This record gives sequence, C-alpha cells and structure tokens, in this order.
Amino acid sequence: MRLSAIRGAFWVVPVDTVLDILIPTYRRPGALAVTLAGLAAQTMRDFRLVVSDQTEDESVLEQPEVRSVVRVLRVHGHEVRLFKHLPRRGMAEQRQFLLGQAMTPYCLFLDDDVLLEPDIVERMLGCIQRESCGFVGCAVLGLSYLADFRPHEQEIEFWEGRVQPEEVLPGSPAWQRHRLHSAANLFHVQHRLGLTRARERRYRVAWVGGCVLYDTFKLRSVDGFSFWDELPNEHCGEDVLAQLRVMARFGGCGIIPSGAYHLELSTTVVDRKVNAPLALRSTNGPVS
Repeated sequence: MRLSAIRGAFWVVPVDTVLDILIPTYRRPGALAVTLAGLAAQTMRDFRLVVSDQTEDESVLEQPEVRSVVRVLRVHGHEVRLFKHLPRRGMAEQRQFLLGQAMTPYCLFLDDDVLLEPDIVERMLGCIQRESCGFVGCAVLGLSYLADFRPHEQEIEFWEGRVQPEEVLPGSPAWQRHRLHSAANLFHVQHRLGLTRARERRYRVAWVGGCVLYDTFKLRSVDGFSFWDELPNEHCGEDVLAQLRVMARFGGCGIIPSGAYHLELSTTVVDRKVNAPLALRSTNGPVS
C-alpha cells in the first residue's frame, strides 16, 4: 500500500492495482459526474482513475458535481488523476494521451456519458483474464429505444470456444455486426434469450463503443492510437480502428447481458467526415 495526498487529504492506494480507467471528457460536467458515480459504486474496487478534459473555456473538472464524486472515489481508496489536456488535436490524440498515463496490466476506456451497473467492471475484467484476448467490450444501451424493436438488426454470433484473433474489414459481412449495438437491440436480445449475469455469453463484434477494456500491453503492441497524427483534428472512428488492429492480432469480444447505459446526449464530435478505419484502412490488418 502507499499513502497519497492532494490538498491536504490523504488516501491509501494499493501498489498492485491491476486496472486503470481512462475517461476523455469535453463540455459534459453533469454527465461526467454521473459516469463517475457509477464507478464509485463498482464491486471491483482495485482501480485507478484518469480523466482528461479538453474543454477550452471552462474547467469541467472543477465543477462542484464532478469534484464531489472525485472526493468520494478518493476516500474509497482510488487514486484519481485529473488532467487539462490542450490543445485539442482530435480524439485519437486524446486517447493516446490517456493510454500514456496507464500503468496497469489492463485499461478501461470509458466515455464520459455512460452509467455502469455495479458489477460491470468486475465482469469485464474476469472475462479478459479468462480469455487472454486483446479487449472485452460492454456495448452501451439506449433505453429511450425500448419500444423500438428491430429484429433485422438483432443477429448475434456467440463465441463457443476461446476468443480467437479475427480480421474484420470495413464492408465485410462481419462489419455488419455493428448494427446489434444500435438503439436498444442488445437489450432486446438479452431479454429474449433470458441471459443474466449468471448466464453471461461472449459474442463476436465488429467493434464496441463507449466501454472497452483492453489488455494494456496488447493495445500498445499495435501502437495504440499513435496514428493520430495521420488524421485531421476533426475525425471519428479512432476507437474502431484501434479495436480492429487489436482484434486482428489478439482477438476481442463483447459480453452480454450488458450493464452499460448511454446517457444519450448529443455527440461532441460533430464533424465526422473523416472516419479513421476508412481513411487508414490499408493498415487495418494483422501486425506481424
């Protein structure tokens, strides 16, 4: 154990922490506070937290709703590191900066508008340790779509054995798996199949947005998000490209039932004309 302090407050942090939770944020103090509150309630207690804010004209991290939950996390024994990371050079650079702060075997990239059920981090960590794959995702559910049934988007492919490396390319049949993560599709599937925490399944993905746990070494071994300088500042899909590269070499999966809920705010990535896996698709394949 080690003793850490900030502004006169002390807390104890385990030296053998296995997980860093990495949150990029921009102009969302209320949503960030909700996301952090979900982390404060996790059954898995052994994690560090790193938050990187890129809001130029205000301090999201100093807002009272954010500071209050940060205090709760710290008195619960979590090390919390807060950064103001400017200038903004796109989401890929922001994620690469966060990855650079990771010091643990696993890192969870969590968006700043996602509320987690209390056992999600524990379930994801257990899955990636059992499978020894590159990442495990927990797709976010949009519960405002509960009455919107889309059977044509609800095909699911389960992993029957161990998760294996898999190459998924834009436009391929496997690319269409992304439809399962739209609206409340995954919720409808887990309800129809009667899946519970005790009957968790792993399934094949094209990618997972919002809540993805990586093996830190494996993400770094495919160069993480270092491709950021090959993209204009305004882009999207950086998380998709990184997952495709990890999956091609180490495999990746989603877990169902999900317990991640999207707060359904408007996106802060407005200009989406440049999509990373399409712009840099020639380098999506396995890394030799």
